[in-house]
Amino acid sequence: MTAPLISGRARRSVAALGAVSAGLLLLSACDKPTPLATVTVGSSSVSTEARCEDKKELTVEEVQGCLTPKDAKTISYDRGETLRLGVEPEIVEGGKQWQAVLDGQPINDLSEKTYRSFPNADIFATGGQGEAPASKALNIVQFSKDGKPLAVWSFKLKLK
Repeated sequence: MTAPLISGRARRSVAALGAVSAGLLLLSACDKPTPLATVTVGSSSVSTEARCEDKKELTVEEVQGCLTPKDAKTISYDRGETLRLGVEPEIVEGGKQWQAVLDGQPINDLSEKTYRSFPNADIFATGGQGEAPASKALNIVQFSKDGKPLAVWSFKLKLK
């Protein structure tokens, strides 16, 4: 008869330690979620994480590709409603700024604030140039303190 080399208690301890180590390894492989950007119209809000993000900077081609998403969060907008945009503080930390872009055109200056409001905005105005589109792409672009694009959050405004 041979004596066990490792006692039952020691085996259970090793098994528990292995399970904890495996769990920590799996958690470390997860990406940290990006900060949220939020669009509010009336009493409705939608929030999303960055569609495109780079820890250093995005290329012009990457930014252009991010400005026309097919799966952006949608919110309904009626002419003359107040459009509110909010970003989490992480987006403007360390001198970073953001800018709202509507169908490829900036609608505000670079901002270090976490909130912007556009009261009575008629973002679907055509200036007499035909019928208004059914929807428009609204993006929030984050810039580094030296003006390089870092991330893009994408939304779709749908005309009521």
